[in-house]
Amino acid sequence: MTEFRYDTQLLIEGHDLDEDAIYDYIEKHFKGDSLLAVGDEELIKIHFHTNEPWLVLQYCASLGEIYDIVVEDMDRQSRGLKG
Repeated sequence: MTEFRYDTQLLIEGHDLDEDAIYDYIEKHFKGDSLLAVGDEELIKIHFHTNEPWLVLQYCASLGEIYDIVVEDMDRQSRGLKG
């Protein structure tokens, strides 16, 4: 079993987005690993392994419109099941 169960990926569309500030906030406020926050002022892609993806989604939704949301259960995948 993995320490962090859910592979959480999404896009944030907005104005004046700051990938460094978003990365720092997620790193400081949520437990997880494999964090990526890349993009520009209008579109940021997030990738994060966590046990509480709903908290990450809630935060990201406060920054702009979120879409292309994928939350995969890596524990199920490691057991050969659909994630």
